[in-house]
Amino acid sequence: MKIASILPYKENYSKNGAGAVSLWISDFSRDSIYKRTTFIIGNTNNNDYLTKNYININIDRTKSKFNSTTKEYSKKIIEKIRDYNFDIIELHNRPIMVQDFFGKINSKIILYFHNDPTTMKGAKSVTERLHLLKIVDKIIFISKWVKNKFFQNLPQLSDNKTQVIYHSIDAYKKKIKKEKQIIFVGKLNKSKGYDLYCKSMFNILDLNKDWKAYSIGEEKRFQEFSTHKNHKNLGQITHKKVLDYLSKSEIAIIPSRWEEPFGRTALEASSRGCATIISNTGGLSETTDHAIKLKKLDVKNIEFETEKLIKNTKLRKKIQSMSKKFVKHKLKENSKKIDLMRSSLFPFMNIKAKNRKLRILNIYNLAQKLNHRIYNLSLGKKFTNGLIRNGHDVIEISDRDYVRQNKSIGFLNKNKFHEYLIETSKNYNPDLILFGHSDNITENIIYDFRNLNKNILISQWNEDPLMSGLSDNNDNLHKLNKFIPLVDHSFITTSPSALNFFDNKKNNTHFLMTPVDRNIECFDVFNLNPKNDVFYAMSHGVNRAVLKQGKIDSRVNFLDKLVKKSVGIKFDFYGVGKQEPVWGNDFYKSLLNSKMALNLSRGKPTKYYSSNRIASLMGNGLLTFIDEKVCMNDFFSNKEIIFYKNINDLSEKINFYSKKDDLRKKIAYNGKKKYFKLFNETRISKYLIDISFGKNVSLF
Repeated sequence: MKIASILPYKENYSKNGAGAVSLWISDFSRDSIYKRTTFIIGNTNNNDYLTKNYININIDRTKSKFNSTTKEYSKKIIEKIRDYNFDIIELHNRPIMVQDFFGKINSKIILYFHNDPTTMKGAKSVTERLHLLKIVDKIIFISKWVKNKFFQNLPQLSDNKTQVIYHSIDAYKKKIKKEKQIIFVGKLNKSKGYDLYCKSMFNILDLNKDWKAYSIGEEKRFQEFSTHKNHKNLGQITHKKVLDYLSKSEIAIIPSRWEEPFGRTALEASSRGCATIISNTGGLSETTDHAIKLKKLDVKNIEFETEKLIKNTKLRKKIQSMSKKFVKHKLKENSKKIDLMRSSLFPFMNIKAKNRKLRILNIYNLAQKLNHRIYNLSLGKKFTNGLIRNGHDVIEISDRDYVRQNKSIGFLNKNKFHEYLIETSKNYNPDLILFGHSDNITENIIYDFRNLNKNILISQWNEDPLMSGLSDNNDNLHKLNKFIPLVDHSFITTSPSALNFFDNKKNNTHFLMTPVDRNIECFDVFNLNPKNDVFYAMSHGVNRAVLKQGKIDSRVNFLDKLVKKSVGIKFDFYGVGKQEPVWGNDFYKSLLNSKMALNLSRGKPTKYYSSNRIASLMGNGLLTFIDEKVCMNDFFSNKEIIFYKNINDLSEKINFYSKKDDLRKKIAYNGKKKYFKLFNETRISKYLIDISFGKNVSLF
């Protein structure tokens, strides 16, 4: 899993100036199982980065004067990371950036709140926070106090998208001799109560001359507060040195007026064995169960509690021991929580397809408009049957029927279909989407599918003839080609090696044989006594269902010549001359009345391409003839199907096998048996899934 953890642009990710957010990120990335694939992104002028996995984003301040700095920052980050293909983008303390990233990257988004959400752009209003709950994948709060602020004035909602994960620290077991010193860590301003700390030190240090006081921190708008001569300000020092001072100090004071979102200093002080005094504001009380809480925040109470700890050594040592022994928020434990939370966004990421059952959206034309008269020819239906028989769950969506049934004032409403697909995907959360021959699937729909689920697999299939020389060739190629760069895999009923219209260096276009289905190709003509010799059926389009006046192609001319050459043979042709095409049950009634069948497809004979009727012919036990240039001898022998070189060869073989019933039946039986062995609906559906999941498997 690849993760980008993005700092607020003002956060200084350096050893000598790291703030609470920087420390949070560096600490948790250290113990994460994804630490080798996590990158931290921010903006700083310093070079002493906290960790090596940091990417600095330089902001053009002149541009920022005219544009939002945050938007400029977001834009630069998106440009920088677009090729990284991150699984997760983690945004810290900048809800306003969510909108900049949403829809522009194919990643899950986790939003972290380190401060009061109601004070931040993009989360101040109830409407903004409801919108965040809708579009963000997870929202993490650093304390219950911060979470309560987020849900303030919101209606009663499920919060399964949210979680509290506290600042955390390593348990500290090393024994260090304590020195008689009191310490304050934080910004040196009134919000942090620094003025109260300074004033309280006058009496404390006067009464206890062997004690010293220290403060660590800085403030850009620093105001000098008068204090005792034994109180020393150390300024800004590294975090490591801060922890060293806390380890040696007896007492730590955090007298914050500001409602602290959490209070990292209190956590660090108590973990290092300080007897810690805190104000009862914000999330400070959530840092430790072993601190003294000021009943009233003023100099008098700070002096009283501090003096009590100095004089009562037993009490002081007890608090120090308990706070060090029972650290409330441990780094390793909470690192696991964060990684589990991340993993929960991809619940099936580490489960291989063979070990589980999938949820699959199968989008194709169910032909409700045609009263299901092409059910026996439908690849989509056979895919569904095979997938279900292999134990998977399938939802079928008939794109053409949906769009037709939802016309708006005579116009096709494709936008409504787009919305329907996306909402269905949200509810169903499919692992795999299959679609074929859909004019209603668009590039934007594919993008939206992937935005919903980065790990979703999408494959397309196409059974149209793709060879040159056909009137609709360009249209067929366009339908296929426009999705090849967008989907994971494409399946076609022609050998990819026979085509030169696309670059298959990625090896993601694959041959697909029309499957047979045990409940559809369910007849054994070789056990019957048909009246006719040769069956052939064609049409001028499944939607027309009837002959188109004046339309003649090369197949008609071929059939006319064949009839003239084959005297005494009973041909039963449909969709030719004045004989209308046959469909559904009528197709079967006609097919079952012939001993043999011709598999003649449109266009120039091309490697592996056959109309889908080949499954109906061989699958129902007719002896089938096919041009040898189609190369079906890669799958079948001449003991399973009959290959012909040209029309003369075909005519001779038809005459021969029409008189050899026993041999015809044997070859037809072998052909059906072999077809069902290689290309049955369960095997083909498994092949689709295996290839879609990146497995190197062969169809035959």
